[in-house]
Amino acid sequence: MSASDVQRAEWLEPAFWDRLDQLEGRHQRAQAEHDSARRGLERLTAGEMEELRRAWRRYCEVIASLDEATAAFEALRRT
Repeated sequence: MSASDVQRAEWLEPAFWDRLDQLEGRHQRAQAEHDSARRGLERLTAGEMEELRRAWRRYCEVIASLDEATAAFEALRRT
């Protein structure tokens, strides 16, 4: 056991360090996924990029419509 392990155990609960270790692992996995996705986007051709932009715009339009419909349902529910 190193000196830092002794100090670590003395002033914080082991559950804190377990949670910190889990979060660090989660962060590393998310970072690796981000890097992989970015590399995939960098490999897109100009035509594929335009298709992706069109699909993203359409997705945003649909989400906005869904949000509006949900808000209308909520307003109706409150009356």
